[in-house]
Amino acid sequence: MPNILILEDDPDVAQAARLALRKLATVAVRQSPDELMPALDAIAPELLLLDMNFTPGASDGAAGLALLHEVVARRDAPAVIVMTAYAEVELAVQALKAGAVDFITKPWRNDRLEACVQAALARRAPAASVAPAADELLGESAAMRSLRAQIAHVGASEASVLILGENGVGKELVARALHRASPRSAGPLLAVDMGALPEALVESELFGHRRGSFTDARESRPGRFVAASGGTLLLDEIGNLPLPQQAKLLAALERREVTPVGSDKPVPVDVRVLAATNRPEAELFDARHFRPDLLYRLNTVVLRVPPLRERGAADVALLVRHYLAHFARGKPARHVDAEALVRLAAYRWPGNVRELRQACERATLLASGPVFTWADFGLTDLAMPAPAEPGLDLSRRERETVQTALAQAEGNISQAAKLLGLSRAALYRRLDKHGL
Repeated sequence: MPNILILEDDPDVAQAARLALRKLATVAVRQSPDELMPALDAIAPELLLLDMNFTPGASDGAAGLALLHEVVARRDAPAVIVMTAYAEVELAVQALKAGAVDFITKPWRNDRLEACVQAALARRAPAASVAPAADELLGESAAMRSLRAQIAHVGASEASVLILGENGVGKELVARALHRASPRSAGPLLAVDMGALPEALVESELFGHRRGSFTDARESRPGRFVAASGGTLLLDEIGNLPLPQQAKLLAALERREVTPVGSDKPVPVDVRVLAATNRPEAELFDARHFRPDLLYRLNTVVLRVPPLRERGAADVALLVRHYLAHFARGKPARHVDAEALVRLAAYRWPGNVRELRQACERATLLASGPVFTWADFGLTDLAMPAPAEPGLDLSRRERETVQTALAQAEGNISQAAKLLGLSRAALYRRLDKHGL
């Protein structure tokens, strides 16, 4: 289970959050800001729920914002959801600009808190990367070079973009790259997982609500469109949005304004909308599941993120090295043995980059030998192509992997050996073995 850390000075509020989330994660609680950094070191949480005020009577969020800046500057920074009893749009936007992934107001509904946390945890796995921001979309295959070129071309526009791809390919990374390339990059990027929202809360989450508009609406709350004002709003897994809500979303996009639940006064919004889905493209053109008029509003530009199995052995090797180095966290560097590298390249990766990342994390935790072997990654051979004859496919894959590395290194033996995690002597033996 993932680890969640809650920093909240009110013990009753902290306990309520812990109880609400205990089925989703292992939850730890701290009450003083002085305890935060030691707790981050000791627990290494995937997610931090951060209160914004720690002084009686304070409501400006200054203490929370200062802590948020410290947290996001860490190399191993968790995702951060900020919590405040004051539903002020300006404070929420400040927190999002400073690096928070979401915000929640107190008191909350437990289903809203759970949805918020589940979405943040789901987004963290594919989005996590220790590479510099400009290099988050790693890969040198033709498909990835083409995708980065499209992002650079489209990013500077205000066009709506529909991002298509299987689970785990990195659709949110594409959204982040588009945001960074846009004139809105100084504004917030806010992602909403439409698949994690209860249907009854969709309007409130997107458009906001007024105090007293429904049971438990004790405070007015800005919706995501308003909170992302001046920036970018990613509607993740848009294919899961029910048809009635699709009509209301379409109206908001056409009019560039939203009407909070419980209000009859529309609020103008200034936001660029990106959408992403793992649904097959053909399903989006089926009016029984998705409104054609909404689709045409969202797909001014369509970006297709390739599955990892179509990106080639060199991209797999590059990503394996990247994530192994990330999870090593100060441990001595270890190479991947040649057989393991060949089998990793041949693996089908049904979970794409997310699965590869998790496999690398597992290997760094469990491997005890001087090099990483296939067994260390904990993958099943069920997701590997069956060879026509025992050993034949493995040999062919090894040959292809070596050829790919040589091509990427432009014939430089030292560079190709480095790409493969081999010594020069070991690479020469494989060149001789395969007649290369």
